[in-house]
Parts: sequence; structure tokens; C-alpha cells
Amino acid sequence: MLDLTQLNDEQKKAVRLTDGSIIIFAGAGSGKTRVITYRIAHMIENGVNPFNILAITFTNKASKEMKDRIFELTDYSSNIWVSTFHSFCARILRIEAEHLGYSGNFSIYDSDDSDRALKNCIKELDINDKNFPAKSVRFKIGQFKDELRSPKAVLENAFDIREETIGKIYEHYQKKLLTSNAMDFDDLIYKTVEVLKKNPEILNKYQERFKYIMVDEYQDTSKAQYMLVKLLADKYKNICVVGDDDQSIYGWRGADVKNILRFSEDFQNTTTIKLEQNYRSTKNILGVATNVIKNNYNRKEKVLWTENNEGEPVKINKTNRDIDEADFVSANIKRLIREENYSLKDIAILYRTNAQSRLLEDSLIKNAIPYRLFGGVRFYERREIKDVLAYLSVISNPKDEVSLMRIINVPKRGIGDATVKKVSQIGMLNDISFFEVLQNEEYSKSFGSKAKSLREFYELTAKLIQSSKVMPVDELLKLILNETGYTQSLIEEDPLNLDGRIDNIDEFVNKAYQYTLDNVDGSLEEFLQEISLIADIDNYKDGDDAVSLMTIHTSKGLEFPCVFLTGMEEGIFPTYRATIGETADDLEEERRLFYVAITRARKEIYLSSSLSRLQRGQINYNAISRFVREIPEEYTSDNMAKIKSMLKDEARTQKQKINLKADNYSKLVTPKNITLDFEVGDTVMQKKYGEGVVKEISPAGKDYEVSVYFEEHGTKKFMALLSKLKKV
Repeated sequence: MLDLTQLNDEQKKAVRLTDGSIIIFAGAGSGKTRVITYRIAHMIENGVNPFNILAITFTNKASKEMKDRIFELTDYSSNIWVSTFHSFCARILRIEAEHLGYSGNFSIYDSDDSDRALKNCIKELDINDKNFPAKSVRFKIGQFKDELRSPKAVLENAFDIREETIGKIYEHYQKKLLTSNAMDFDDLIYKTVEVLKKNPEILNKYQERFKYIMVDEYQDTSKAQYMLVKLLADKYKNICVVGDDDQSIYGWRGADVKNILRFSEDFQNTTTIKLEQNYRSTKNILGVATNVIKNNYNRKEKVLWTENNEGEPVKINKTNRDIDEADFVSANIKRLIREENYSLKDIAILYRTNAQSRLLEDSLIKNAIPYRLFGGVRFYERREIKDVLAYLSVISNPKDEVSLMRIINVPKRGIGDATVKKVSQIGMLNDISFFEVLQNEEYSKSFGSKAKSLREFYELTAKLIQSSKVMPVDELLKLILNETGYTQSLIEEDPLNLDGRIDNIDEFVNKAYQYTLDNVDGSLEEFLQEISLIADIDNYKDGDDAVSLMTIHTSKGLEFPCVFLTGMEEGIFPTYRATIGETADDLEEERRLFYVAITRARKEIYLSSSLSRLQRGQINYNAISRFVREIPEEYTSDNMAKIKSMLKDEARTQKQKINLKADNYSKLVTPKNITLDFEVGDTVMQKKYGEGVVKEISPAGKDYEVSVYFEEHGTKKFMALLSKLKKV
């Protein structure tokens, strides 16, 4: 019998509700994972077939934690599908791919593979890649897929000539993916929705299979994910979504907070449950989070509370330079370890963007503080690992053109770009894959002196494909390294940096060996799929005795006894883009991000900022973040009043610096037909920010770029004519 005595009343209510549509607003630290797992166990205990239960979340880490907890509560966990959105869709598509013209062994392209394919598409369409760089085109195509817009729909409704051009690239790219029997990361959900919509019998099969659906982190769903869930739940409507609109922080990648806010409109007779008791943080930390987030307009009203103690007040610190800020963090970490009995693993340093980590890393190294960085170059994105993965991908799916092109001359075989281009052109003309061109000896005469090298490469690959049918993944990997001479090529290519690269390959072999141990019947395709869907944070282990460095986005779902939140300045956090947005949506998402950062802390949190910061090769002076100014003083240490006094002194100092610069101000070459009625040191009025002092004026084409310091917002840059700055 399931023991519910450890749950509070609202948690028990959520667990006991089995049928119908339910939305659970789960505040930070309110025990939502416990509720989800207990709810699944309760359903099974009360007669629901585990085979009919589907639980979806966003990260492999969360998925594994959920599986482990369900296993502790019930013996039927192996029959329940618990997975991320992308893993779930990949599993469906392996079964149903033929209905889309694919075969089930399709490759899954990561961002690097997609960029390579897009570069080829852009070149083949004779489009200027400087105007349409592959990375930005990939991002736009990803948006189209999140919005469920096909290439045809994009082309028919193109907003302007740029969108029309991207639509043409999108169309060509999708054809190339199909020819290569490959899907990119965004295709996994997009194509699953497509196959369910186009094939009612397939949709009905999965509706019958998944009669009870649970979705975690529902506030982070995109349009495509929302539609997937809606389709699957439409028949039985036994759906329970769990989330927190105050933690919706992925709008930039397609997440729509409106999905959770309008859930009760999509599913009638919805039961709403609010989990508001926080088990993680102290009263002071919770007070900061609650009082800042209430400044957002688009949210469901909820008030987090806790029975935990008051805890330490939130510490707010402002240094003169960004280097000093990094040293402040290091000094306090050493003090916490020395005086307050913290371990290194108890501490996290969070920041808005990855670029902010450099100074922090320098300071930690200088102070001999071990740390682990999340969000840098991922293990599976390292060149040597990508090379070996490309061999495995080609063995699994010989039509994978991007992977073939990557390895055809790795190690060097004398097969250059001109030869590769010729093979590719023959394939396009004959509507066959790159590998099929190599397979057909009739085309050999077209390749002249390179025919022998191409044939040898084909025969090597064919041999490895045959071996893959009888070998486990780890043995196959060793065979690839031996037969291709890849390890030896590394020795010859870069002997000075050899050790790290060899170590990486050895670690990859270890990964394959562990996979083989854990999955006796596991296939090469499943191994590649598992790797393609791994996120950097999935490698986070509580036991690593080192300080954790990561962006706030990466930290979601984690918690630490002590958190340092750095770069609390206007233009940094919130970002400059969010502060000048036409609507409040961007700024509200930044505030939600601040809420997420604060609620990662259990016992202590430090907020730090710097008066001056080196950015893009110049020193900028930024005002302290508005989020800090929104914190009531009752939750902070006694230095909050000092900081507010410092802000006034800072404004006076800044004006003095500007006036000093004005004394040495030399005449600029004036753009034709433009006369400014102000100069450096003058006070000007700007419509959005109010009055500010001119710091710098620089010619910029037919206009001037003007840097203006505002007491409340820091330094902003404007084009003089466009912004209509007026001298006060």
C-alpha cells in the first residue's frame, strides 16, 4: 500500500486524481517530482495498466530521476514510457518513419551536422553565404519547425524577400535530409506531429497506447510540443500537466508560456491544483523570489511559503571592476569552506551568459579552487569524437551524406573537395545517395586517378557495416579505430596535443563499453540516438567535489546550498535587448530567469555586480540591475542601504568623468549636412530613458553614434538622428 503520509494536502489531492484533465502549478522547490512519481504509482495501484502510462519531461537527468523514483515505489516501472520529448519522438519515428519516406535507421543531426548540410544547400542554390550564414538560417528554420510551418507554408506566406530566400533554403534542406535519411533535432517533434496528423490510424494506435499522459515542465513547451500532447490526449483526455509559469525561461527557443496559462481552455472541466509550500529554500530567499516575480503581469497568482527557518539575509555586493567581482566570489568561497563547513560541491556560480565565466575561472584558478564548468565545448562536440561518431553514423545509415563527407578523407586518403563535389553532383543527377554512387562501379571512370581511393574507402565502409551486424558497439568502435588508422593519424597530425585527444577517444570507448553492459540487446542506432540527445547538464553529478559554474538556463532543475549570482547589472541581467524590447515579454522572461536563479539556493545567496566591466574591448559603466532594486530591504543584509547610497555617488562620479572628458574634447570630422545641438558633457533627453549625460560622440556614416549615461540605466548608445536626442 502506497504511503502518502509524507505528502501535504495539496500533494495528496494531486496524487489521488487519476482521470480527467489536471493542471498542477508547482512552485519552485514544492516537491513536484515526488508528486508525479507518487501519482503514477497510485494509478498502477488502483488498476491502471502501466503499459498505458506516458510521462514526458525535458531533460535526460529529470527522466532518469523520475524512473528511479518510480522503480522505488512500484515493480512495474519498466513498462512505463518515461522520457524526454525528443527521446519519445525519436522512438515513435523509428517505428513509423516509413510513412514519411524515411527508414527506421535514420541519422539524427546535431547543430554542427545541420550547419554542414545547410552550407551545402546554400552553395548549391548559389546564395551568398555572408548574407545567409548557416547558423542563423538553422535558427530560423528551427523556429519554423517549432511553429509547425512547412517549407511550402513559409514560401506561400513569406513576410519579405529574406524570409522567401530562407524558405527556399529550408525546402532544399529538407529534401537533402530525406535523401540522406537524416533528421535534425527540430525534426524529431515536427515530424512526429506530421505523421500523427496525416495518418489517423497511427494516431489512434498511440492514443490507445497512452491513455494516461503526464507532462512535466509544461511551461516550457513550444507550439510543436503543445500540439503533440494535444493530439495524443485528445481521445481520452486523461492528461495531467505540471509546471510553473514563473519559471518559463525558454521563449528564445520557441517555448510559449501561454500554453500553461490557457490549458483549462484547451481541456474543459480542468482541475487546478497549486503546490505552494516550498521545501528547498529559507524564508529570506523565498521572500526575495516572491517579491521580485510579482512585478510580472502575465502570470497566475501564487504565493510560495515555507516552514524552513529565516536563514541568512541575501548578500548584495558591488565592486569597482569586474576583476574585483570575480575575486570577491573566490574570497567568499574560501571563507565558506574555511568557516562555515561548506563543501565545494555545495556551491554554484551562476551567470547570464557563458562569456562571463572567463574572469571567474581565472580567479578560481588563481585561488586554487577546483571547479567544473558546464556549457563549454561538450564532450561529443570535440573534433575527434565527432569524427568517430561520423564513422558510426555511416555504418548505421550509409545514406548520411554529411557524415560521409566528414570522414571520406579522415584520415587523409587524397580525396579532396573537387572529388567530393563530383560524387555529390553525380548523386544529385541520378537521384541516388552519395554512398550509392561509391557503390556503383559504373561511375568509377568519372573519378580518374581518385577512383582507386574512393573504391578503397567504399570497401572499408562496407566491411565495417557487415561487422556491425554481429559486433557489440564497443567492439565495433575498436575495430573502426584499428581498420581506419584514425589513432595513428592523430599521432602524426598533432603530437604535441595528442594526450588529451587520445584520452577523449579512450573515454568514448568506455562509454560504448558501459552502454553494451547496460543494454544487452542494444543496437548501434539506439546508441547513436542516446548520444545525440544528451545535454551537457545530464553529466552533472552531485558527488563531484568542485564548485559548479553554469548559466542560469543550465541550472534549471538543480539546487545548491549556496549560490553566487554574478553580473547583476542593467545590460547584463536583464540583457540590453530585453530592456529595449517593444513589448514587456522579453523583460518579463528575464525576471522569470532571475526567479529561477534565486530559487536554486537552499541556504545562502550572494548577488554581485560591478561598477565597470570590460565588454567588446571597451570599459562600460552599467547601473545595478533593476531586479536588485526590486528586492525589499527586509530580506537583505545591512549593506543594501549602503549600496543605494553608492548608486547616487556613482552617478555623481560618472558625471564628473564625463565633464573631464568634455574639457579635452577635440573637434570631430562632421558628417555632411548634420549639426548636433549638444556635445560631450551636455545633458540630453531621450524618449525611453529620460535625461542622461553625453559620454562620447563618434562619426558613424551619415550619422553620429552617441554614448549617453543614465543614472538608472547605465550607458546606452544611440544614433543621433534616429533617436532624436535633444539637449536639455
